[in-house]
Amino acid sequence: MTRTDMAPTTRGSAGGHFRRGLRRLTLLLFAAWTLFPLYWLINTSLKLPVDVVARPPSFIFEPTLSNYASVLTDKVILGYFLTTFTVAAATTVCALLIGTPAAYVLARFDFRGSTDIGFWILSTRFTPPVAMLIPFFVIFQNIGLLNTQAGLIVAHVALNLSLVIWLMRGFFAEIPRELEEAAYIDGAGYWRSFATIILPLSRTGMAAVAVLVFLFTWNEFLFSLVLGGQIPMMSVGLYKFIGYQQIEWGRLSAAASLMLVPVLLILLLFQRQLVQGLTLGAVK
Repeated sequence: MTRTDMAPTTRGSAGGHFRRGLRRLTLLLFAAWTLFPLYWLINTSLKLPVDVVARPPSFIFEPTLSNYASVLTDKVILGYFLTTFTVAAATTVCALLIGTPAAYVLARFDFRGSTDIGFWILSTRFTPPVAMLIPFFVIFQNIGLLNTQAGLIVAHVALNLSLVIWLMRGFFAEIPRELEEAAYIDGAGYWRSFATIILPLSRTGMAAVAVLVFLFTWNEFLFSLVLGGQIPMMSVGLYKFIGYQQIEWGRLSAAASLMLVPVLLILLLFQRQLVQGLTLGAVK
């Protein structure tokens, strides 16, 4: 091989290394940009009040766990955590119990108006939540669900039901109909084939949807603020640290950091199911 033949290969190899290096640098800068707020939150939670308000900001300081100790021993904050977990867990269960059968019906049965019903369910996701807030408030006030955990659960189920139905509808559509037809031939009815064949095959999708509903409910703020009132969720309870003349930045950051712990644990425990569920059907 002559030098003339080797030159294009060398230049192509150098260009490939340059593009890979540029991509890695871009990803590194994007990761730093994305993770910096999380770093700053944890950094602030470990500071004393004098370090928090220091100007310029202090990056080298003596860390303290007093803010976390104060938050973990505050019964009011622990009550906020318990309320948030209860509402999020109940919302996830109720949304799956209602949305999963509805998604199966829309995926498997063609009946008059099924397309319109499916689009109507999807359109509820298009509506800005603030546009539904006043009707929810008026209805809940009239039927006595305002400032109750049951009211918060009903509201969050209504907000997330369309997500459950449309995602689960896609999962059910990927399951071959021949499996159900074989079950019908053996004498199984609709409910038995749904419970013994379809649900076990779609457990990955159900896990992914459950994680999403739980996270959306855990982090929701607007409905929790207006409809929760006297039993605020943790996202609303953080306002406890914001006073008229002073903001307790250390305790506020510590409480917000602790609020991230359940989210991170759920993502770590169900990472495989979440990835598999959300990518199901992406490649034919």
